Amino acid sequence: MNGRRQAGAEGECGTIPIEDLEVGMSRSLSKVIGDREIALFAELSEDFNPLHLDEAYAAGTLFQGRIAHGMLAAALFSALLGERLPGHGTVYLGQNLRFRAPVRPGDEVVASVTVTRIDRERRRVTLECVARVGDTAVITGEAVVLAPSREG
Repeated sequence: MNGRRQAGAEGECGTIPIEDLEVGMSRSLSKVIGDREIALFAELSEDFNPLHLDEAYAAGTLFQGRIAHGMLAAALFSALLGERLPGHGTVYLGQNLRFRAPVRPGDEVVASVTVTRIDRERRRVTLECVARVGDTAVITGEAVVLAPSREG
């Protein structure tokens, strides 16, 4: 296995090489997006929009309170692709996203990716991406990645 762990269970990290991928495979992870994550993301991204950081300001917006950065929740897709499906060695080629509902401080986001197409010759894999808070899809989209191969 070239020193790589095989991804199996939902929470397990590792690599599934393109030779072993199948349409319909999926992985998911959950994360509570709290004040700490929002503050760290603001620092990292340099996006200090008061909609994310200032409750008094955010209370006067259409959201009637603070919301997390959309890209903070979307970053869970990167974690899934790089750590679980396909896993280590995966290269992002493209991503489209639709932000459908806000993520609020304290929300648990459950993100999932599902293989929808495989081009083994070009090592391209297309995955449906969905992030939910409870029963609400907060982000939907599609990612295209270059998958790792046993062949190198």
